[in-house]
Amino acid sequence: MKNNPLIVALDVKDYGAAKKFVAMLKDCAGMFKIGSILFTKEGPGIVEMVKKFNKKVFLDLKYHDIPNTVGMAVRSALSLGVDMLTVHAGGGTEMMREAAKNKGGMRVVAVTVLTSIDGNILKKELGINRGVERQVVALARLAKSCGLDGVVASGREIKTVRKACGRNFLIVVPGVRPAAAETGDQKRVVTPRDAVGKGADFIVVGRPILEAADPVSAAVSILKEIG
Repeated sequence: MKNNPLIVALDVKDYGAAKKFVAMLKDCAGMFKIGSILFTKEGPGIVEMVKKFNKKVFLDLKYHDIPNTVGMAVRSALSLGVDMLTVHAGGGTEMMREAAKNKGGMRVVAVTVLTSIDGNILKKELGINRGVERQVVALARLAKSCGLDGVVASGREIKTVRKACGRNFLIVVPGVRPAAAETGDQKRVVTPRDAVGKGADFIVVGRPILEAADPVSAAVSILKEIG
């Protein structure tokens, strides 16, 4: 599928399970996401496995550290052949600029506000008085000014981010759930159709595919839903 927006999240326990799903879903997924659980257990070899299937890798480790450390980590990811990775916008401008400086041809997107966080948590626990949408847009503008390629944001903020940052700024939407699926620990969720219809460049789907009785049919159903 040309310009396939579906990123399948390999939120599984080990190399064997990840390889099984990559082999099964390679013709449905545009990209595979490797997160902290799998990467911590298996290391760089898990990236190499996905690349052997000629598939793109979205390394979602959400780097958030001092600028020099993040810059070196980005460079290491580039050397592995990673196609896209995440840093936390909350790391500030110097950190994001260092990431941009070291990314080469790899795309780097900034995490704005996690989809497990709502306005109540943002204000009462994190002490941020801006609402979720205003905070997401503010961080998106900051990421763009630092030379990053886009942001990770919920489907509810797509339109305002797009308006603030323009058409060529990537928007990656996690927390995507088909209409009949349970939301789990996600609070700001949208359906695949809604996300792409509002202008998402990529949608990240994990459990609704991996836990389905037929993962391939579940992935194909999502692709059909978004047209």
